[in-house]
Amino acid sequence: MRLIEIRQEYHGKICRDIIRTRTDSKKGTEYPNFADSNNTSSVNIALGIVKRLNYVTNNTVISEQTAGGLFEKVTCEFLEKSFTLLQHLRPGKWYYSTTQTAISGFSQYEHLSYLEQVIKKDKTLSSALGGDYIVKPDIVIGRKLVTRREVNRTRVIVDPKDTIAKLTPFLQNNTDKQPPILHASISCKWTIRSDRSQNARTEALNLIRNRKGHLPHIVAVTAEPLPTRIATLALGTGDIDCVYHFALPELAEAIKEVKNQDQLDILSSMVEGKRLRDISDLPFDLAV
Repeated sequence: MRLIEIRQEYHGKICRDIIRTRTDSKKGTEYPNFADSNNTSSVNIALGIVKRLNYVTNNTVISEQTAGGLFEKVTCEFLEKSFTLLQHLRPGKWYYSTTQTAISGFSQYEHLSYLEQVIKKDKTLSSALGGDYIVKPDIVIGRKLVTRREVNRTRVIVDPKDTIAKLTPFLQNNTDKQPPILHASISCKWTIRSDRSQNARTEALNLIRNRKGHLPHIVAVTAEPLPTRIATLALGTGDIDCVYHFALPELAEAIKEVKNQDQLDILSSMVEGKRLRDISDLPFDLAV
């Protein structure tokens, strides 16, 4: 299966399972449930996106929380299928999860579990340091450890008798607990409506500051139709690697169609500034 086909399948699931058509009680107009009914540009751009995705009107009710959870699940499925296509570029045994997996279950952050236990027992430490150490990303991708047999598959590289390479967590034989290595932390935002979306930055800084070892990829995926709102998450560097839109070409075409130059300028600025990419770019970026 080609990547474009996996992307089409991804959009098909989103259109079928997540996107719903709502009716504004005051205006009587219809809009997709990832648009802001109080913002004309948001509604028009979202309508342009769903038209390009061949969305069939569905008026059944779905809550924002349910939509967000399904968006995480479908995005994770897309990443697993697309990243598997690149196995020849980034070989390994990979672990995917959307069950709010705590980062303390991964090699770089397993020390946080002990730290959390100590803080809970000490009120002084708790008040001074807080307790927001254990991040639970929307989607995690972990890489399982390798055995010596795998390392020595074509020739002997590390012999059990050797006294070297005894500390790296990547070798399964070096540790008893054998937790996987966190390869990517992915925050999913069905929409970007409030300051709550900024918790992706807070989580990113937590991952950066509290790691012992390799920094995982830290990205965000969104279906937000307004570039001005995407910019609140995408602009700036130092925390999130990049923001990925679930349908970036369709978003750009929809903005051009409604002739909203301000939104198009902001979109172009983010794309050209390497702060916003399409979901199809993400598997390749994860292969780095």
